[in-house]
This record gives sequence, structure tokens and C-alpha cells, in this order.
Amino acid sequence: MALDSSALQEQKKIILLSLVTGIILMLAKFTAYFITNSNFVLTDAAESVVNVVASSFAFFSIYLASQPRDINHPYGHGKVEYFSVFIEGALILIAGAGIIVKSTYGIFHPNVIHDLVIGAVIIGATGVINGALGFYMMRKGKSIPSITIEADGHHLITDMVTSAGLVVGLLLIYFTKIALLDSILSILVGAYIVFTGYKLVRKSVAGLMDEADFDVVANVVKYLGDNRRDAWIDVHNLRAQKYGNELHIDCHLTLPYYFDLNKVHEEVSLVDKMLNANEMRTELFIHADPCLPECCHYCNMPDCPVRAEPKTEDIEWTMDRVIRNKKHFE
Repeated sequence: MALDSSALQEQKKIILLSLVTGIILMLAKFTAYFITNSNFVLTDAAESVVNVVASSFAFFSIYLASQPRDINHPYGHGKVEYFSVFIEGALILIAGAGIIVKSTYGIFHPNVIHDLVIGAVIIGATGVINGALGFYMMRKGKSIPSITIEADGHHLITDMVTSAGLVVGLLLIYFTKIALLDSILSILVGAYIVFTGYKLVRKSVAGLMDEADFDVVANVVKYLGDNRRDAWIDVHNLRAQKYGNELHIDCHLTLPYYFDLNKVHEEVSLVDKMLNANEMRTELFIHADPCLPECCHYCNMPDCPVRAEPKTEDIEWTMDRVIRNKKHFE
């Protein structure tokens, strides 16, 4: 299912806002660098270049992810968002490594730094703007949902934290007059940036490799368990995959074996409607299993005409039970 036009337009507006803001703040940070000649300020300026490049690619990835599925892409184009996150993370890694190298060189060949207070004011202002935009994008990324916007929001929050550290560090250098701190603090910030980039790359690779998202599966299992019907004897072999903003689930649903095809279709469709009514943006592939006499001891079906034994046990639907490829009595 592709995003509806209003959600797509909202995503585009958010990314464009991020892109325009990123360009303005990048210019401000490089201005601060040229004023101060500080490697410490350069760390923030270099990362702002990543913000601009990442937002540019994010705009294209959101457009592509919104396209409907076709013959070549039967599950849609949503996974391109993971490529967007990967590129953003890789660029952050490169920027962080470059900062560490340059700052290490600066320990042995220090720069003459000056006007640190002016630089601190500029960097502080950019940090406040990035923080406000980052929190906004994280909230929107979760509500739409969009991994690209959420990742971009996390990156801006990281930038805000970095800027706060920069302001403190610049003032520390200004008051202590220890020029060596400029390079030492830059290395520490560079290491933090590298770690942030690693986490984004790790998240994107996990998505591209269809790594199980246990939080998503646990939420689905809890929702099904809280709303289970008597005819739903058990759910098993449940698997979930995310393709951008879409969640694909396939599972086996055990139903009374005497249900006709229309009744089976009705129960299966009800699961689909319930999950999508919960705004999970879910596409389900449900295989209906017939019950066996061994299911009777935990079956809730009232007045069952073929019950082999009375119900004696309530079996809770837990993630461990639901993901196994066997009925709950096995």
C-alpha cells in the first residue's frame, strides 16, 4: 500500500524544511569556523554538510518509496528508505573519521584560534534550531510513519548535543587559554559522531537484511491477544517484515475445522481489519489451519459440536509461542 497523497505531501514538506534549514545552518557554521579558525567548530560545520546531503537524498527516497508496487517490485519501493539511512550513516562515519584525523594532526600542529565567544554564540543558535527541528521530525517520523524522517530527526538531535558540547568547550578554551583543548575536544566529538553513524548504518543494514523487529512483533502479538475471538484457537508461525512505512505479516491461524470457506474468509478478514484499524499500515498473508482434537483442551469455542475433551487450559499468546511453526499443543 502506498502512502496517501496527504501523507506524501507532508513528508515532502518536512524534508524540504530540513533541507533549507540545513543549508542555512551549514553556512552559519562555516562562518563561525572562518571567524574562529577552530577545529572544534569545524567538527560541527563538517557534520552540517552531511545534513544537507542526507536531506537531499531523503527527499528522493521518500518520493520513490511512495510509488505503488509494480511487476519488478511486488512489495513496493519502501526499502529505499533504508538506503537513505545507510547513506546518511556512512557520511556521518566519514565526517567523524575525518574530524579525528584532522584534530589529531592539530595536536602536533595547532591552529591559532580567536573570537571564540562569537563562534560559541553562532554554534549555540544553530544547536537550538536543530534541536527544535529534530524533535519535530522524530515525532512526525513515528506518526506518519517514516524511518527516513525519524532517522533525520535523530541526526539533528545528535547535532544539537554536539553543538551544546561545542559551546561549553569553546567557552572552556576561552577562559582557560589552553589551545590544545581545541584538538582534544574535537577528537572526542569526532568519536561521538562516528558512533552515531555506526548506529544508523547498523539500523539500515538490519532493515535491508529483514532482521526481525521484536518490538513490532510483540506489539502485534499483544494486540491480537487482547482482541482474540473464540474461533481463533491459536496463531503460530508469525513473521513480520518492514518495507519502509509498510508492515508485512504472515502467519497461520487455527480455526475450527468444520467452518466453511466463507466463514474462514470472514475470520481472516477480521484479523486484517482489526490490525489496520489500529493504524499499523499492515498487509497480512494468513494461512488458515484446521483444528485438531489435541486443540480441544485450550479451545474457547462455545457449544462446539465436535469437541473431543473439555477445555482445561488457557494458553496466553506470547511472542515465543506465536513465532514457532507449530500449534500451541505441540
